[in-house]
Amino acid sequence: MGLLALGTPLEWRDAKKAADQVRQWGIEQLLAIWRRAKGKERDVLRWGDEIEYLVVAYEYQQRKVKLSLRQADILDALAKDVALQKQGGCVPELQNIAREGEPLPTFHPEFGRFMLEATPGKPWGIGFKDLLDVEPNMKWRRTIAKEHMEPNEYPITLTTFPRLGTRDDFITPYYPPSGDRLRSQFLPDEIANPHIRFPTLAANIRARRGRKVAINVPIFQDEHTAMPFQDPTVDYDLHKWPEDDDVRNGAAKEDHIYMDAMAFGMGSCCLQITFQAKNIIEGRKLYDQLSPLGPILLALTAATPIYKGFLADTDVRWNQISRAVDDRTPEELGEKPLHNDRWRLPKSRYASNSTYISQDPRLRKEYMDPELVVDEGIKQRLMDEGMDDLLATHFAHLFIRDPIVIFGEDLKELDLSKTDHFENLQSTNWQHMRFKPPPPDNSIGWRVEFRPMEIQITDFENAAFSVFIVLVTRAILSFDLNFYIPIPRTTENMETAHARDAVLNEKFYFRNDPLPPRPAKASANGHASGNTTPAAQPSRPATPTGPVEDEYSLMTIDEIINGQSSPSENSTKPFPGLVPLVESYLNSMNVDVQTRCDLARYLDLIRKRANGRYWTAAKWIRHFVRGHGEYQGDSVVSERTTYDLCMAVEEMTRCEGRSGEGVGWEMFMENKGMTRKRKGESACG
Repeated sequence: MGLLALGTPLEWRDAKKAADQVRQWGIEQLLAIWRRAKGKERDVLRWGDEIEYLVVAYEYQQRKVKLSLRQADILDALAKDVALQKQGGCVPELQNIAREGEPLPTFHPEFGRFMLEATPGKPWGIGFKDLLDVEPNMKWRRTIAKEHMEPNEYPITLTTFPRLGTRDDFITPYYPPSGDRLRSQFLPDEIANPHIRFPTLAANIRARRGRKVAINVPIFQDEHTAMPFQDPTVDYDLHKWPEDDDVRNGAAKEDHIYMDAMAFGMGSCCLQITFQAKNIIEGRKLYDQLSPLGPILLALTAATPIYKGFLADTDVRWNQISRAVDDRTPEELGEKPLHNDRWRLPKSRYASNSTYISQDPRLRKEYMDPELVVDEGIKQRLMDEGMDDLLATHFAHLFIRDPIVIFGEDLKELDLSKTDHFENLQSTNWQHMRFKPPPPDNSIGWRVEFRPMEIQITDFENAAFSVFIVLVTRAILSFDLNFYIPIPRTTENMETAHARDAVLNEKFYFRNDPLPPRPAKASANGHASGNTTPAAQPSRPATPTGPVEDEYSLMTIDEIINGQSSPSENSTKPFPGLVPLVESYLNSMNVDVQTRCDLARYLDLIRKRANGRYWTAAKWIRHFVRGHGEYQGDSVVSERTTYDLCMAVEEMTRCEGRSGEGVGWEMFMENKGMTRKRKGESACG
């Protein structure tokens, strides 16, 4: 979760007046970091993952399941656990305990009061043995969380709760909808974390926008789905708040599921990975090279086919969150001529990346976003202090946004030993990649956050995708890989990733040839431990020439992950595939047989998810609902269906399809009755 400061938040009318001051002070804090850390070198290679849970509460006799709003109680129970305190504690927001020995996982609040975030107690190293500790640690986190919940509660890793926002009592304790902050027809204010930042964020987004957020997701058209579909949960006669006019003015689209509050997006769970680079050069390179992979991993982890009790005709969450925090005014959206606002803004502040930042000679101007909006005054200020054009452009683009939550106490004096004003803008630009400068104390290095992946149902899957993207970064640096494509193509790919079964049925723009024109060594100094970052190549690669359009093609996810059998039309050789590239990297390192076999379990999941032999969570959930006894073929996901789905998800979390007979086997094996290999059993032969 982002910045969690305390103070007196300004209502939007006052925050708007202070926006320029916060932007200017934020840039000065950024420059202070830049001066201190731009030459920071040889940071230890570390990475970390973030897992988010939904906390559900079962009513077993009634066969119902609800979201539990006991986030604060669970965190308090974790913080007060004496045994955990002796091990250093696990709730940093509530404790200040010296940590010794093997640190406990840490738990954090999230936007929804029904959510928990869990991270490892310390960053992961880059050694191969460390990679194998991720899955057990994820299981440990879930166990600790469950032990501090009520007997009928469970932490599940679904992206969204299937009946969030329905007209029944889907939360416990129950609160009525349509409070002052969210002003939602469907959700109460109490569903959000009570920390003052969260309700203020929701209220000020709505106030800046001039109306409620409007989230419309296309309905899945099944055999008996009413067409045209009019969302039956929408109350067109509600007159409690001025924004209730939104639906009478067309906010709810035909043939779509309609939602009207930030919590429908920020109440979603995801899997995020953060990498610490050895220096700013390496960080900028990873930011650029991972960016085109975002839509591919989004489609590959698809897990969100239900919204507000209806099957949707999309499989992922991204656009729904984007719309849930879209604070753009009618002028910025292009619905009215510019008069009070400075720019038309093509994207929400939650969107795919719009910049490349690496000083890589292979970066062509033709790859850049032609619609990029930049605050030229801020860009010039950064360049006057020595920041290069690319990085100055990046931050000047982020700072076109207004700060949404401003605390009055923070406006009294600029403190260059802090980053509060910078983070105010940085942390509310939710792009699919995030470039993160070191903190003021320089204790950690330049970091890159990979943000597009959906949370997976099991810890095995979440570990597999975490390990895979880590290994991809090692292959990028080892082989000097080049995944550059024009930014507009990545933007298109993000849209394509939303399609139902996109992993099987859609094609994505991807670079034809990622390999440099000459061999690249796999390690920096001849050591093959997996603990080092390869040395920079001895000579700068040449700037590409020729039409940019010849550098990339439309490929299936299978081709991108597993490789092509024949070249694309505008290429001379087949794309090698991300998994084969990772395997080539592993072949170049001194990895023992058992470790290699354990890592192969994860690569096998990625490989077979891409070729369709293993199902995505989205496909399995849709199949489960459509095969349920209560399902009427009308796209409606009932209370009983949701109960049985959550029970099945809990069972899958424990068993992970190992028996080949249990629920969800389609996600882990090709044929019912097979037995999936456990850790420590050979997956190589």
